Amino acid sequence: MIDFNKFTKYSKPGPRYTSYPTALEFSENFDVHAYIKELEEHKSDRPVSLYFHLPFCRSACYFCGCNVVFTSKEDKKERYIGYLEKELQILSSHLDMSREVIQMHFGGGTPTFFDEIQLKKVIDLIKKYFKNFAKDAEISCEIDPRFFTQKHMDVLKEGGFNRISFGVQDFDPKVQEAVHRIQPYEVTKNAIDIARAAGIKSVNVDLIYGLPYQTFETFKKTLSQARELDADRFAVFNYAHVPWLKKTMRKIDETTLPHPKVKLEILQYTIDFFENNGYKMVGMDHFAKPEDELFLAIEKGELHRNFQGYTTKGGADLIGIGLTSIGEGERYYVQNYKDMHAYETAIDEGRLPTERGVKLSQDDLIRNAVIMELMSNFKLNIPRIEKEFDIVFFDYFKEAINELQVFKDEELIMINEKEIKASSTGAMLIRNIAMAFDAYLHRFKDTKKTFSKTI
Repeated sequence: MIDFNKFTKYSKPGPRYTSYPTALEFSENFDVHAYIKELEEHKSDRPVSLYFHLPFCRSACYFCGCNVVFTSKEDKKERYIGYLEKELQILSSHLDMSREVIQMHFGGGTPTFFDEIQLKKVIDLIKKYFKNFAKDAEISCEIDPRFFTQKHMDVLKEGGFNRISFGVQDFDPKVQEAVHRIQPYEVTKNAIDIARAAGIKSVNVDLIYGLPYQTFETFKKTLSQARELDADRFAVFNYAHVPWLKKTMRKIDETTLPHPKVKLEILQYTIDFFENNGYKMVGMDHFAKPEDELFLAIEKGELHRNFQGYTTKGGADLIGIGLTSIGEGERYYVQNYKDMHAYETAIDEGRLPTERGVKLSQDDLIRNAVIMELMSNFKLNIPRIEKEFDIVFFDYFKEAINELQVFKDEELIMINEKEIKASSTGAMLIRNIAMAFDAYLHRFKDTKKTFSKTI
């Protein structure tokens, strides 16, 4: 049995580590010229992963932390497609477009808020510039079931999409009303039925715990209904309440948010629920069927983490395209403008819409490898890190090991000369454990308005 009251002391602001260094370290010192230099000087045989941001939504979901543009105007979407084409054209003069594409993802916003004709335009544009897609490329799209039709599915299927991720969050009507997203169970089931009928073999469903008016009992019911959807993967995220960053979150009454103790109880139940229903835990917030490649990647030590979450497609350069998109190379992160006017102006001037980024130091690379392995596998192979980076681990990370002592004392982690390994309970606190290796956190100790809470 877990003493959840005891563990609430670990509920403090901390990164989700979709990158290290985190996006807070991005700056305009790494500008478009630095990005182009990386693209042109480090041409390699590494494959590419493509991310396209389609930012438009009709209305706000109050829990959402994504970069979105609210509109009901068709001309805005048509205009954006035009700028995507211009961006691709500029990119083609700096990037070898014949490199193999092993992954592509449409995120948002609501990608299927574009109608099927517009969506086909976007897909055709991409394939005009990127012609070398791997036969086993993972091609995925985020879907809001409220904006998804058979015509959308036909276009996605024709475009080679083979994985669909459906946003659900919670099925409880009171919770849905509080977050301004009314989405009956039948709407979600119908959308998934359309995907299954089209032959989509990899279906993901997103849920969120920690939303207003959620209780242990209401989320148990949501999990039971979600299980009936028979998805191949479930992502169950901890709600990140950051109203100082996202204005729409200010519409949420903070007194209705569940206590950290309740959130831990929900998380523990969720882990037990999925593992008792044929799923395996993957990383800190994903669950997959044993035959799913996400779970198989753990057994092979090939699971990776990036801005899209967990992926099996490592060793690729991530190319971010569109408003606010993030890219990642071997030694850098880069991000496009978040402001639409600035994004369009850059493209109109014939340059990539790069706003900021960061070049990774050798120390960043070492800590990145440690943090990402912990976040992916709940354990760290110490000899492998020592060999790869030519360091003496316990000397290099003396301070981090001291910070981890409290977790070791409470049997949340095991540390020996060969590995650091989280217990099943410690896995629920993996963000806290990874934070010990973060060299930048000292900058944020005096402010709570930086990251969401870890619990």
